[in-house]
Amino acid sequence: MNLAPVPVRAGPLSRADAAIAGIGLDLLRPERVEASLARFGDRFAQKILGPEEWLKFNARRERSAVRGIRYLATRFAAKEAFSKAIGLGIRMPMTWRAVQILNHPSGRPMLQIRDPGLQAWYAQRFGPAHVSLTDERDIVAAYVIVETPAPDPSLWP
Repeated sequence: MNLAPVPVRAGPLSRADAAIAGIGLDLLRPERVEASLARFGDRFAQKILGPEEWLKFNARRERSAVRGIRYLATRFAAKEAFSKAIGLGIRMPMTWRAVQILNHPSGRPMLQIRDPGLQAWYAQRFGPAHVSLTDERDIVAAYVIVETPAPDPSLWP
């Protein structure tokens, strides 16, 4: 039986030289988000969501309050997981609205860094980021992996 390693093919979602630089996981009960939204109103959601997320949140909330709560909870959890993966927590340059969790046309979630300060800080330390979200009636989860940066070709021999 041949147990030779399977070659890694670099593509749009991976690099042959990629390594994991950080992992973040966050679990959250949607009731906590619902309670905060009830207590602080839309100010709570506006503190967490970027402009494109805000539009999507409102569209989902109009169709179903539960869908709106779950959307907000998954975005909250994803931002927490990302902040853990990069080792900052929610402190400068990482803020709630500095990052948006949007959907690729294929439907997969993707992370967008909006804040120029965080973009510069991140680019010096990390490569691509990958996010996975799930939600059930009583819990949401977000998992983020950040890769090492691509090697600088100008340093190659």
